Amino acid sequence: MKDSQKAHWDDVYTNKTPDQVSWTQAVPRTSLDFIHGFQLSKNASIIDIGGGDSNLVDFF
Repeated sequence: MKDSQKAHWDDVYTNKTPDQVSWTQAVPRTSLDFIHGFQLSKNASIIDIGGGDSNLVDFF
């Protein structure tokens, strides 16, 4: 990653709240529907790669 890209993303995560960015969802419906579609047990391990400040964990 270029230094300018790193500086940009450091700035975004330092100075913006989750409701100020386009990728944050109050309810991550698409991910939840996808996970529930697999009918996994409550004990299944799920990795939320690239989740950042994801709310996904709050719905399990």
